[in-house]
Amino acid sequence: MQSGEHIVNDVMTHTVIGVGRDAPFKEIVRTMLEWEISALPVLAEDGRVIGVVSEADLLPKEEFRRLCPPGLDDPERRRDVVKAEAYTAGELMTSPAVTVRAGATLAEAARLMALRKVKRLPVTDPGGMLAGVVSRGDLLKVFLRSDEDIEEEVRREVTGPLFGASAAVEVRVRQGVVVLAGRIPDCALVPVAARLTRAVAGVVDVECAFAGPEPCPPVTPPVARPVTTPAAQPGIPPLAVGGVPEA
Repeated sequence: MQSGEHIVNDVMTHTVIGVGRDAPFKEIVRTMLEWEISALPVLAEDGRVIGVVSEADLLPKEEFRRLCPPGLDDPERRRDVVKAEAYTAGELMTSPAVTVRAGATLAEAARLMALRKVKRLPVTDPGGMLAGVVSRGDLLKVFLRSDEDIEEEVRREVTGPLFGASAAVEVRVRQGVVVLAGRIPDCALVPVAARLTRAVAGVVDVECAFAGPEPCPPVTPPVARPVTTPAAQPGIPPLAVGGVPEA
């Protein structure tokens, strides 16, 4: 996976399957089982994504097969009853579809999934045509970057421009956790370095242990958590006590 800002196109599944609005119930179930997926884009005749049908849309057919349960004053439950009577993808689907652009960042896709409470998103081109599908698992692929790749990008994009190539700044990466340490001329740059490092794809956490002309103040983690001291690695001396993790 290349360095720089990662986008949905980098991680999405490009080979995808969709169904037409007239696809019958059993065809939808069969397609999901064959492709081992939990949702299908529903396509118009011209290939545009017009909705999504998921396992949740299909289950009311079984749930309400024998009787109609109580609680139908809830609008959500009433919609489930209607879907229990549905037969085609057009009747079952959730519409309009929640989609994402291929050029959207992974953070944008993750935020959209969280807000709309969905596990996967159809990816569309500028014309609204289906280009792929991105899932929660796809978004996690960025954390498979090697420590060496992350270290190289942090040096090139963060510590080099901020402190200069000649600065005595160490960059260590282990299991995606980046440790920044060394003597720097201006402690005001520490929060900037932490923020920019955290934005590098694949970074799990950032820990800072800088020293300047005066003691550098701790960088406040965005999420409170216990302070940890990174374990020493073979051939690398442990950091001086006082480095404060940046979550």
